[in-house]
Amino acid sequence: MDVTLPILILAIPIAMFLILGIGGVVMPRKVAGVLGILGMGTCAVLAYTVAFTYFFSGAPDFITEAGQRLQYQVFDVTWLSFTEKLVVKLGFLLDPISAMMLVVITTISFMVHLYSWGYMEHEPGFQRYYAFLSLFSFSMLGLVVATNIFQMYIFWELVGVSSYLLIGFFYKLPSAVSASKKAFIVTRFADLGFLIGILLLSYYTNTFNFEALTSNPELVMQECGGATFMGASVMTWAMVLIFMGGMGKSAMMPLHIWLPDAMEGPTPVSALIHAATMVVAGVYLVARMFPCYCQVPASMDFVGIVGAITAFYAAVVACCQIDIKRVLAFSTISQIAFMMVSLAVARDYVPVGEHWHAPGLGYMASMFHLFTHAMFKALLFLGAGCLIHAVHSNNYTAMGGLRKYMPITHWTFLIGCLAIAGIPPFSGFFSKDEMLAAMYQNSFFWGAWMTMVAGLTAFYMFRLYYLIFWWEENEHYKEHKPHDGPWQMSLPLIILALVSCVAGFIPFGELVTYNGEPYHIHLEMGVAIPSVVVAVIAIALATWLYRVKNDKPAKMRAALPTLWEAAHRRFYWDEIYMFITHRIIFGIICQSIAWFDRHVIDATMDGFAKITQKCSYSIRGMQNGHIQAYVAWYLFGAVALAAIAWLALA
Repeated sequence: MDVTLPILILAIPIAMFLILGIGGVVMPRKVAGVLGILGMGTCAVLAYTVAFTYFFSGAPDFITEAGQRLQYQVFDVTWLSFTEKLVVKLGFLLDPISAMMLVVITTISFMVHLYSWGYMEHEPGFQRYYAFLSLFSFSMLGLVVATNIFQMYIFWELVGVSSYLLIGFFYKLPSAVSASKKAFIVTRFADLGFLIGILLLSYYTNTFNFEALTSNPELVMQECGGATFMGASVMTWAMVLIFMGGMGKSAMMPLHIWLPDAMEGPTPVSALIHAATMVVAGVYLVARMFPCYCQVPASMDFVGIVGAITAFYAAVVACCQIDIKRVLAFSTISQIAFMMVSLAVARDYVPVGEHWHAPGLGYMASMFHLFTHAMFKALLFLGAGCLIHAVHSNNYTAMGGLRKYMPITHWTFLIGCLAIAGIPPFSGFFSKDEMLAAMYQNSFFWGAWMTMVAGLTAFYMFRLYYLIFWWEENEHYKEHKPHDGPWQMSLPLIILALVSCVAGFIPFGELVTYNGEPYHIHLEMGVAIPSVVVAVIAIALATWLYRVKNDKPAKMRAALPTLWEAAHRRFYWDEIYMFITHRIIFGIICQSIAWFDRHVIDATMDGFAKITQKCSYSIRGMQNGHIQAYVAWYLFGAVALAAIAWLALA
């Protein structure tokens, strides 16, 4: 493959960042917007070209005669050399999941760039906003095409910086500043674990390269030499610590607290970062290192348990939120956790049927859902942006009955809800069915637990849909009649809605493969039918409760006030963190250290200073400027030294 196209995919967004960041202050808004949109549009065309070439050209560099897809390094340049073997390179890696991610990132980023032209039109800092979008796109693209885990870490941190800038875009609002700092600090703690895991793994294996780590994971285990720490192998510790970085980026419990507050950023940012790209970095990391994770079942158990708990927790919390963006934020957390569980159950090599087996299915299903979720969740967030743009509020209490005022937003949002609920023939049905099939194959518990989460997903999404579009109209509509957004906002909704309708029919398993060999994904009717029934029951319940204004939701809330308040307050995780940091760390530990520092260390040093000062005051008469006195003290000292020497010799 010509190296020019991959280089341009990375060069264009970073060039746009520099141009808009430096020259944006003297640019008209429209010029900055057009530059940003054209730059990302060009990048998307190049990414589609590279992905199409990889998947469909049939070139021997990409696929063998047996149909096995290969990893292909477009370029690989040495950057740092620690030892003869331990070398950090910068490169561009093409394989099924990186090619798929190129399509996802550039598609969603282009939609967000176009949408933002209408949504952010009157906001101050318009040029700065487009510069930050370009920086984020560059960072995420660099992350997914990294040839080694150290390069991934570099771009991983750039993604963190980009998200900090975008979440805190409205920097004059204290809530936005607080949210950006919260996201940055929480993910930095997680990334510390990621870095330690990288150092552990590279110390024993003498490589950062993904191909070396994943092509022969058994050899990687051997190179760790059976070293253990606290009862677990070094390999287990390394993989768990690496996953810790994914927990931070993908907002897994207990590192999930930053994502709901990140909704303080502009709504298009939520669609780009917190629905389709940044938050799936953790899933992508586990998928990239999947063969290594399969070598240490304990680490996969950890991934699965964290994912299952997080998925259920986020779904329950989403049922009790008032802010529509926070409902979607917790929905994102739950769906990302769904993907994590699907990867975790894929570690067992159990043959099933003629065409696929559990590892391929679980891995493939997770990647398939990553793709479909990116499209319909971006659609839902951009739809939420249109609603907020129309009624100037994030809360559904300021909405209701909007279907006749905003038909485009209504129908596209409904498609997104049907897709995420797993209703056929929308895309979410196909990918969710594959994940559930893999989970049921692993164990009935995994399947039943995640089917319950899927049912909750259908319930809270249609609760939100009915409260926005069917509940009683808000009285403020008389003062300000809501309407659909301009074409720049409506067109991305229509495109993403169409993709959400047809993406399930893509022969995904034949393209984005687990071990290089194609998988023929097919519906498991024993899983699909019950899951659809559960979703339909959940939607029917939401329809009964929320389609028209009534007192049933209020009665339910009154019947279980403690549970509702706890779920509404996110089960007090923020309060727990505040208690730990302010009361325990700052209030007890830090105050105790401060007391010890002040009363012991400082007091001791102050005592030495006072003794020195008193001694100096008591002998200052010796320095009176009289020569006779100096001679007398000199003679006294000489006699004293002679006496001491005589006594010592005697």
